Amino acid sequence: MATHGPVVTSVAASATVGAAAPSLRRPRRGAVLIWWREIDRVLLSLVLVLMVVGAVAVAAASPASAHRLSTHQKTLSDLTFFWAQLRWQAVGLVFMIGVSMLPKETARRSAILLAGVMIVALMLVPLIGTEVKGAKRWILGIQPSEFLKPGFAIAVAWILSWKARDTQMPVIRLSMALIAVVGALLMAQPDFGSTVLFCGVWFVLVLLSGLPLVRVGWALAGGIAIVIAAYLFYPNATHRIDAFLTGGAQFDQVDLAMRTLVAGGWTGTGLWLGARKNALPEAHTDYIFSVIGEEFGLIACAAIVILYCAIVLRVLLRLVDEEDLFTVLAATGLTAQLAGQAFINIMVNLQLFPSKGMTLPLISYGGSSTIALLLGVGFLLAITRRNPYLTRETFHLGELTRK
Repeated sequence: MATHGPVVTSVAASATVGAAAPSLRRPRRGAVLIWWREIDRVLLSLVLVLMVVGAVAVAAASPASAHRLSTHQKTLSDLTFFWAQLRWQAVGLVFMIGVSMLPKETARRSAILLAGVMIVALMLVPLIGTEVKGAKRWILGIQPSEFLKPGFAIAVAWILSWKARDTQMPVIRLSMALIAVVGALLMAQPDFGSTVLFCGVWFVLVLLSGLPLVRVGWALAGGIAIVIAAYLFYPNATHRIDAFLTGGAQFDQVDLAMRTLVAGGWTGTGLWLGARKNALPEAHTDYIFSVIGEEFGLIACAAIVILYCAIVLRVLLRLVDEEDLFTVLAATGLTAQLAGQAFINIMVNLQLFPSKGMTLPLISYGGSSTIALLLGVGFLLAITRRNPYLTRETFHLGELTRK
């Protein structure tokens, strides 16, 4: 009989462990189910579609860039950038899903902390940064300005949302101080394109927060004055604006991009059949929209524009009945950032905007840019999460001006 005691005990212990295991798994499974119920699945689907489009577009542009960047010492394979982009997308998806599962308050604190760390990194770039193509923007293998984008939008939204609690707080001046610091650090790299984007996001947020029309006029005048000053005293801006106004030299980057864009007509030449893309200096990054136009046609380009517009519209519809000012501002800022970057890139490819050296969001090849953009989407998904079974009282921005 004594020999059966340990056996009975071990069986009982195994049964206990077996019973406990499901209870340990339930909370984790429950958290995922709650996340899936609260997440904006339409927005997530639109982002995933853009990522698939981006993978195909990088595959189309990869041979041209690989041949251009190959040397006698090292020959890059045709799909070098395609396989690398898939790896960056996989890493970015992990960050996006992980961040999107955070509670709203945790996501806000994380984004503000990220903004602070990246501002410090921007301060260190002139000292220990790596110079690439005449601009010093990299430090320890990452580009701080890319990771600052989502943090900056949420930090400005957080500052401006203080107005809902106390209308006397100088939130506009505080946000102006933040954009002034960020703009100065970016211009020192130099990175005129990112400076324009950050200023645009800031302006959208202060306008949405209830900035009086008189101050709107002053802000616009100030922006024009800054652009004029940049043109007069900032060589990087002078060169880009001059090239845009005068049309640049024949067959320069923007001219080549436009010729490549329209070379495929409405339906394109077909995957890997485009010839003009081989002359583009940044076919897989800045001018990937032109590669899409050549190989997949202007109809495909129009479909991409529609996808970006659908993302903006979806976020706006999601915010229609939102009662929290911070949520409205943060989601709008993150969306304006993504849409603004896409708008600038597409306008450059169409020769309607000065060259900025800015990638097409979620489509262009990139390490820091891809991960940072998906991180921003993760914050957007986290901030706009909501219980579909709860009703809420709508918040109106007009209430700020009546207080």
